[in-house]
Amino acid sequence: MQKTINCAIFRKMVLAGAKALESNRAKVDALNVFPVPDGDTGTNMSLTMQSAVKELSSSASNSFSEVCNLVSKGALKGARGNSGVILSQIFRGICSVLGPAKPEVDTQTFAKALEAGTKVAYNAVAIPKEGTILTVMRMMSEFAAKNARKYRDFETFLPAIIEEGDRALAKTPELLPVLKKAGVVDSGGVGLMTIMRGFFSALMGEEVALDVPSEADASSKNPDDVFGDNSDIINMDLGDIQFAYCTEFFVINLKKSTTLADIDKLRMNLMNIGDSVICIGDLEMIKVHVHTNSPGVALTYALELGELDRPKIENMLEQNRALKAKIAAEKKDQGMLAICAGEGIADIFKDLFVDRVIEGGQTMNPSASDIATAVQKINADNVFVFPNNKNIILAAEQAKDLVENRTIHVIPTKNIPQGFAAALAFDPEASAAENKVNMTHALDNVSAGMVTHAVRTTSVNGFKIKEGDIIGLDDKKILSKSDNIDDTVLTLLDKLKEDSHEVITLYYGEEVSEADAAALADKVREAFPDCDVDYHNGGQPVYYYLVSLE
Repeated sequence: MQKTINCAIFRKMVLAGAKALESNRAKVDALNVFPVPDGDTGTNMSLTMQSAVKELSSSASNSFSEVCNLVSKGALKGARGNSGVILSQIFRGICSVLGPAKPEVDTQTFAKALEAGTKVAYNAVAIPKEGTILTVMRMMSEFAAKNARKYRDFETFLPAIIEEGDRALAKTPELLPVLKKAGVVDSGGVGLMTIMRGFFSALMGEEVALDVPSEADASSKNPDDVFGDNSDIINMDLGDIQFAYCTEFFVINLKKSTTLADIDKLRMNLMNIGDSVICIGDLEMIKVHVHTNSPGVALTYALELGELDRPKIENMLEQNRALKAKIAAEKKDQGMLAICAGEGIADIFKDLFVDRVIEGGQTMNPSASDIATAVQKINADNVFVFPNNKNIILAAEQAKDLVENRTIHVIPTKNIPQGFAAALAFDPEASAAENKVNMTHALDNVSAGMVTHAVRTTSVNGFKIKEGDIIGLDDKKILSKSDNIDDTVLTLLDKLKEDSHEVITLYYGEEVSEADAAALADKVREAFPDCDVDYHNGGQPVYYYLVSLE
């Protein structure tokens, strides 16, 4: 009987949990409450787990402490969307207990780890909602704490925990009415239970192998390369230079006594005096590159093999000083980062003097690490982040823990129009505190909606929806539906419009032509003669239109 878990078993459990979730992420995505084609809970949780696996795979350590640190760090780096962020915090709590524990963990210690995972996850959410992944985690940890002494082996303990988790999952529709109306259980809870079942499969000795996708596989674009804005990417936080001189040269006319083993020896000697070593070639010619504090020594080593050709030695200390001086001279107090999808939307943010725009939205939430990396590349002490999606806000908040020498201010924009309003409220002459207040208040002056198509038949928010219906929704619920785009937009605007609104703006997506957008704008002007109506190419995926009322 498996009475304890050691580091090797825990490593396999994490791998198995990630593999199980990856295999089932499409099923988890399909449980999204709203029948829109962007359900991404399974994807976000899977990418979070894969990030943990990638970090874990970078070390073969058998230290429980180091393995737990890698899992916790990797999950945080890859946390995407609300579900991914919460999952990363669950693992952070679990690892905080298992890491410092003894080499062998018993059921009572594992129960304490689950309790810690629950506590950390709840603390990560400003207003925790029951009927979600949090509920499932809490009920499992409570059961584990009460029954750890009863179960002395994991072969019976873990299945009992999973059974309790399934019971908790079944209760989520009763705790969260929107789930009951949609006829689904919580998707995040399903993802968590999928991981737990992966844990058990590893515990029972099943072989686990998981190919971790590259960044290119995880996303169609690297967030730092989006919208063609890659010309100014530099590491804004330059560290001290360990090796001062970049030394390059060729070795030609090699001595007759030189052997391939001598080339290998040269490579080893260079590695002993520097880093970034390249030493490649044959008995005809050798190319050498090394960062070192002793370029003369590197040249002397090479002269033992042959003649030097085209030597080049650059002082990286001076280059570093010059770059630091340039960055310091150009540094400003405040900058802005926006997250969005669509070339047109990105261009509008740039016109509003947003410093950087990275890709993200309903179809692909950037991770906390993605956001932190983008913030680091803005040369400002204070950076305002516009998530522009309620499912990205938590990841943006978590990015604060990954950033050095910057202060992140997350403006809780839930949609693109709110992001535009926040950017417009920015005053470079005002203090960061004043701008944060003004930006946050600006969100109250805009109403927004989205129009897309239903991907399945369901009943939600009082509507009987068929697959293929055109639906209009705000950040909370579906407000309109019909069999065509224009009617859905007009009904949606009618539901959203208030007497104070004077401007209506339509941002048309990648599947809508400019001619169709212009024709719809005319219909909107006719329906709402008291408002100025404009339209712009947003180029966003998934949504035919984003609408803004101000």
